[in-house]
This record gives sequence, structure tokens and C-alpha cells, in this order.
Amino acid sequence: MTGDTALWASLPVPALLLDADDTIIESNAAAEAFLNLSSKALIGHPVWDKVMIDAPLEDAFTRARDNRAPLFVNDVDVGSGERAPMQCNIQFAPHQGVAGVMIMMISPREIASRMTQSHNTGKAAKSAIGMAEMLAHEIKNPLAGITGAAQLLSMNLLAQDQEMTDLIVDECRRIVKLLEQVEQFGNLQAPDLQPINLHDVLDQARRSAAVGFGAHMAFVEEYDPSLPHTLADADQLLQVFLNLLKNASEAGAQGGLIRLRTFYDPSLRLRRADGANARLPLQVEIIDDGPGLPPDIAHDVFEPFISGRENGTGLGLALVSKLIGDAGGWISVDSVPGRTVFRVSLPLAAHKKGTN
Repeated sequence: MTGDTALWASLPVPALLLDADDTIIESNAAAEAFLNLSSKALIGHPVWDKVMIDAPLEDAFTRARDNRAPLFVNDVDVGSGERAPMQCNIQFAPHQGVAGVMIMMISPREIASRMTQSHNTGKAAKSAIGMAEMLAHEIKNPLAGITGAAQLLSMNLLAQDQEMTDLIVDECRRIVKLLEQVEQFGNLQAPDLQPINLHDVLDQARRSAAVGFGAHMAFVEEYDPSLPHTLADADQLLQVFLNLLKNASEAGAQGGLIRLRTFYDPSLRLRRADGANARLPLQVEIIDDGPGLPPDIAHDVFEPFISGRENGTGLGLALVSKLIGDAGGWISVDSVPGRTVFRVSLPLAAHKKGTN
């Protein structure tokens, strides 16, 4: 390999070195992890056979190499025969020391956008929920008085005149329920992190959904039975999956389909606030065939009080995001009409004696 080997190996993004006929002549460790292919499987092979890009890049890449100019391609799906596509930005640049040789760098957008989302969601949630919690107690007390007064008034009214008092009682109860959801953010205990089997929790959530709010939907399981245990709070993770299944069920029509998919992705890493890298290889996807998220809120669905449903509180997904974040995991969403995917990424549990 030409150039500084240590510098090449330390690149934090997947990178490939390509010779004049588009053959891969070097790959760094990040590229091997991202593509789920060894250096032996990459080096010596045409790049377009190993890196699957959902865009016609070959001609533009050839022009960039001939002109010794950089090429930038944003927002394209990149994968390989061994891993599912992920939206990425790609940069090509000529090697300054060897004519015809190009450097290809792949920047997965999912992790970067998740990092920004986590930072923004955390600040927004703290400020919004802090203010709401402060007001919740003061609001709930007068609401109880209003409800009681309306019920007393209704006792002296004719049946045909009770519609307005019934409306007052119903709306007061709805507001109290909303305030109780807000208070959950502050009342949640720290997660009791234990090694757990993801599929056990998923099955419990699926069974509950299938006989309740999701009875009108069909469920399909696509589990990887070899997944190791994750480190999570089983009760809180169950709450997460129930919330996501409820959203998927409410989005789906009679006879709609919800897919539960699990798989292992060794390339997913998250840079935490302290600068440390965390591996989140265990993936759970909940996929529905509903109409998709409204485009104007698709990037903000994990913010408090953002909802795509009429009369929705916008707190369910914010709570889900908080629970997953507290457990050291991550959640993201990809939505188009007919296919919405919520992906939960979780860490591995440390191996303990007696743990399968």
C-alpha cells in the first residue's frame, strides 16, 4: 500500500483505495466492518462488484479520475452482498502520489444524524418536560375541581341537557391523562440493566398487541435466532416495543402487515458525549405498511409534543427515545408511503457464566 499505513488505518470512516481499472487495492478496518467483508474478499476485486450503490456513479467517477478532481455524492444507499443498504455520503479524491489511483470514503449518514438527533432531543426533552412537570401538578388540581363541579351539575339536569357537562368531564379526563404521560418522564426509575433475550421481550409485546390494539393486523416474525443477549431493562424495553407496535397498528388498515425483524450489524457504532465509541450491533426493526409519517414531522417524531395523529399527544415516541437512550441504545426511523421502519439498536451484554 502506498502512503502512511498508520494514517490510513486510523481513518474513522470506511475507506477504499482504487487503482486505474477500478480494482480495490486496499481497504481499512472501518470499510471491512461496514461492508461486512474481509480484506481478502475486497482486495483484487472490482469496486462496483463489492460496493452496491443505488446511483449511476461509474461515468462521473471516471471523469473525476481522468481530471484528477474530487467527486462528492450525497444521500445514496450503500451496501454490499453481506449487509443491508444504509444511506451515506461518498467522497472520491485522487491520490496525490500515484496517477490514476483514487481514494473512496464512505460516511454513513445514519449514525451522524442519530448523534445530532440525540443531542437535540435530549436538550428539547429536558426543557419541555421540565416546564410541563412544573405545571402538571398545578393544572391537575383545578381540573379535578372542574370535573367534580360538572358531575354535580349533571345530577340536576335533564338527560337531554347533560351533553355539555359530559363533554366537560371527558375533556378534563383527557387532559389529566396527557399530564400523567408528561409526568412519566420525570418519574421513571433508572433502568435495571440485565442480560436479556430480545426475542422473549418481542414475543411478549407481539402477543399483547395481537389480542388488543393490533388485533386487526397480521404479524410476521423475521428473527435471527443466533442473536446474543442484550443489556437492557426488560420492563422498559417491553414498554418501548409496545409503544412502537401501537403506533404501527394505528397506522395500518384492517388486514395490514407488521414485520418484526432482528439481525446483527457489527458496523454500527455511536460516538458518545465523552468521546468513547459504543458498539450497538443488535438490531430490532418494526416495519408497517401504513401511509408513512407526514413529511413535515418525519425528522422530529422523537421530540416531545410532535404527533402525526389527530388528538395525538406526541409523547409516546419521545418516551421511547428516552428509554432507549437511558439504556445506552439508539432509535431511528425511515418512512415512505407503504413502509415505515423504526429501528432500535442495542448493545451486547457482557458475557457472564451461565448466560446463553
